[in-house]
Amino acid sequence: MVLIVGSGVGGAIIGMELAKSNIPVTIVEKGPFCDVKDSYKYYDEIDDYLDLSKTVCVGGSSVVAAGNGVKLLEEELAKYDVDISKELDEVEELIGIHEMDDSHFGKGTKKFMEAAKSIGLPVVKMPKFIREEDCTQCGKCAWGCPNDAKWSSQDFVKIAIENGAKLIDNTEVTEIIEDGGSVKGVKVKNSDGSIDIIESDIVVLAAGGIDSAIILQNSGIAAGEKLFMDPFVTVGGVIKDINYNTEVTMNALVVGGNFVLAPHYSILLNENIGDDDVKKSDILSIMVKIPDDNHGKIIDGEIIKENTIKDVRFIAEGAATAGAILVAAGVDPTTIVSTRLRGAHPGGTAAIGDIVDTNLETEYKGLFVSDASVIPEAPGAPPIVAILALSKRLSKYLIENI
Repeated sequence: MVLIVGSGVGGAIIGMELAKSNIPVTIVEKGPFCDVKDSYKYYDEIDDYLDLSKTVCVGGSSVVAAGNGVKLLEEELAKYDVDISKELDEVEELIGIHEMDDSHFGKGTKKFMEAAKSIGLPVVKMPKFIREEDCTQCGKCAWGCPNDAKWSSQDFVKIAIENGAKLIDNTEVTEIIEDGGSVKGVKVKNSDGSIDIIESDIVVLAAGGIDSAIILQNSGIAAGEKLFMDPFVTVGGVIKDINYNTEVTMNALVVGGNFVLAPHYSILLNENIGDDDVKKSDILSIMVKIPDDNHGKIIDGEIIKENTIKDVRFIAEGAATAGAILVAAGVDPTTIVSTRLRGAHPGGTAAIGDIVDTNLETEYKGLFVSDASVIPEAPGAPPIVAILALSKRLSKYLIENI
């Protein structure tokens, strides 16, 4: 039996592929199996810096992802002798990544694209895994789609279950059990606080860039170094009745030298403007995201992360560019404000070449890791497609070697 810890992007596709190959699979998930539309209730606020970075439920953070299907990290991983070129193509087809139809571009996104072009910036449509026929353009992508119009890892978990996989939710894996350098199972804490052991000689950790590292540390493996995350702010201002808050979020993209920009609404902007006459429908805003360095770490379950001078410079450069786009789009410049700096896509804590080998196996025989923690370099963009590709590659390896 293969035991998979975590039902997010990395764990779900492995569970599905193994179950479809008639390999016994058990998926253990810390959170509940909720409806996608209720997943916003399970945001995990680790600290102020990681505010709203991930959800703890079946499907992981994929259920509240914006649906961005960016193919990346192929060249970076090739430097570590990991080839995911074939799997990237397979994943693109598997989850239906495409540029959305013009019918799903609202007034705010169009103004963003036109304004960016007018000041000489390269702007493209964001590749998405959202189904137009189900999408009502409600603006709730990051809160759990009420119409289940985008792919999420829950889709793969359901297929895995249909093919015989077992799901254990509301159960936290705290430690790996090993004997003589080989994995023997995991220690779990149940929802009632009781402790159990689940035995397995093949375990795949896919609990995410933070939780997988903590489990590894609890198990005697020196993970948790080289933590990265993508710092971001959202900059916005007032255009009366623009109604961007109801559009498909992040449906276009500007790639700068040190940052990426995408239209993105945040309720924090209304709070920062502080004008009761300004409604959610009056805000046009842009996310400014920068790639991170691997300077963070996890110590005794606590995230240690500081912003470097480079981070501040890149965020300032991106925010100034976002401001120029907003003004060109018709935003009142006196109303432009920013959210506080936040973080997304934590990873790097069990990197290929350090904690896992090219097959994503750790120093303990039979213990694999397949989530953002194995990515050795910050992507500066959502790594969902790359994690899916890495995990699909691992599923092939396991199917061939079990």
